[in-house]
Amino acid sequence: SSSPRPSSRFLANIVLILAIVNTISTPSFTTSRISKNVGQIHGSRFLGALRRFDVLRRPLRRSSSRRQSRVVRSIRASSSEDDSQSISSLASDRCPVESRLGQRQGETVWQEMGRLAGALPDVINLGQGYPDWEPPEFVRKTASEAIDMGYNQYTRTQGHPDLAHTLATRYSAHFHRDIDPMKEIAVTVGCSQALYLTLTALLNEGDEVLLLEPFFELYLGQVKMSGGVPVTVPLSLEDDGDWKLDLGKLEAAITPKTRVLILNTPHNPTGKVFNLEEMEGIADIVRRYPQLSVVSDEVYKYIINKGPEAEMEDTSKSASASDDNAEALASPPSHVHFAALDGMWNRTVTCSSSGKTFSITGWQVGWLVGPADFVSRVHRLLPLVQFCAPTPMQHALSEVLAEADRPYKGHSSYYSWLRDMYARKRQLLLSGLGNAGLKPTKGEGGFFVMADARRLLPMVPASYLNAAKARGRAQDFALCHWLAEKYNIVSIPGSPFFSPSEGENENAPCLVRFAFCKKDEILLRACEQFRVLGEDLEGFENPAVSSSPASAPVADRTQIAPLGGHA
Repeated sequence: SSSPRPSSRFLANIVLILAIVNTISTPSFTTSRISKNVGQIHGSRFLGALRRFDVLRRPLRRSSSRRQSRVVRSIRASSSEDDSQSISSLASDRCPVESRLGQRQGETVWQEMGRLAGALPDVINLGQGYPDWEPPEFVRKTASEAIDMGYNQYTRTQGHPDLAHTLATRYSAHFHRDIDPMKEIAVTVGCSQALYLTLTALLNEGDEVLLLEPFFELYLGQVKMSGGVPVTVPLSLEDDGDWKLDLGKLEAAITPKTRVLILNTPHNPTGKVFNLEEMEGIADIVRRYPQLSVVSDEVYKYIINKGPEAEMEDTSKSASASDDNAEALASPPSHVHFAALDGMWNRTVTCSSSGKTFSITGWQVGWLVGPADFVSRVHRLLPLVQFCAPTPMQHALSEVLAEADRPYKGHSSYYSWLRDMYARKRQLLLSGLGNAGLKPTKGEGGFFVMADARRLLPMVPASYLNAAKARGRAQDFALCHWLAEKYNIVSIPGSPFFSPSEGENENAPCLVRFAFCKKDEILLRACEQFRVLGEDLEGFENPAVSSSPASAPVADRTQIAPLGGHA
């Protein structure tokens, strides 16, 4: 039988108690809300009682409001205290990020200069290194086809099989050995992840990592986050602008704790391409230290715009000897794969990506190639950071890499066209820098030029220099802010590519990095502004000799960025 219905008086008393309690805590609560929650169940007999509760509520509202205010204040205080404790526990001194990277103050150089570029109208952005044009049509078409063909779901975590096989074929030609696509290749989300996972799989806490200085800033943070200790080995800047590696200094930096050497060729930020003699010298050192491994970052290997002519001719002839040898076209002239040197395969992890080569930095497909026993460690790590790199992009790239070996726009391959295109853009930028009193350093690869800007420093207003110093920035930051605000040219200061002791050295060159992976019209506008800067420099250095006032720059926007607005 059904349970007996509660009496109306009993239920009315329950509702009365609820109403009184609610009156104390929430004066805005109404009888209509009670009738919705209670009266619907037991009918309209309670409506009269509910109306009577309103009469009971009225004298209590004022005191209830005061009580509620006290309760709210108490809750807010408690909540604030809880939030404070929560933040303290999440960002405590034990936080591994801060304990490993240090207490970084303010923005990174990329954030700071990117913000500055965004604040300037019609800016000439030669700062961050990404092309400002669309990828080639065959690249875009292949990506669209991959999506239409249904490659939109997860693929193999260690790398889409089609891409892994394509990479294995290419690196087998590069390294002169058979590469196993399933065991000796891992596909990652960009080359940055390939580098980070490699260091994670190689380093134990306290292991030392050799960095050739200047170095890509990313390396420093990744080494620290992987538990390693960065040890810098400086490249020397010769009087003729060439960057030299002292092999003696490199070997002297090796200790029993040294575990990894990061080798980047073509080199960012200098553009240096390590030649065969230098690479063999490094290999000789590695052979003498069994505990030492090499991580070779080769993302710019297809952008080599200058090299020994004989070597370029020999490579071209051997590559075009037969259709069967077409893959050799992809092995760029003057680039030496460190893993291909005698005895270096088992000591080297090669990291690369497609972003720079095909102007698709947003695709974020990278990879690493190395011995199976090491790559298996990375295969174990990959599912812990993401299930897979983007499937459609991986599938498209498996076809794009092969297509790029075919004739393209009158060249033997897309790679050949790419080298010529960047060589021309580099020369255009160099001509502008020379007119501005900037002294470019030598570089044969990549799409950056480093220039010594010490001659311009006397022109920089004291407000910029003082503001940079107050923020712990080197003088090259002040110069770059001034260049951007006065001449509308955004660049990257060179000090972040050096260890702090080197970057803060007042006798060190004031180096600035300029990117030339930009449309011709942007580079031409930059050259015009460099011409104006050169005229201003001439008038500044020779005020008595100057027959006319220095040419006026585009605009003096000294109020846009913080460095220009503070003394």
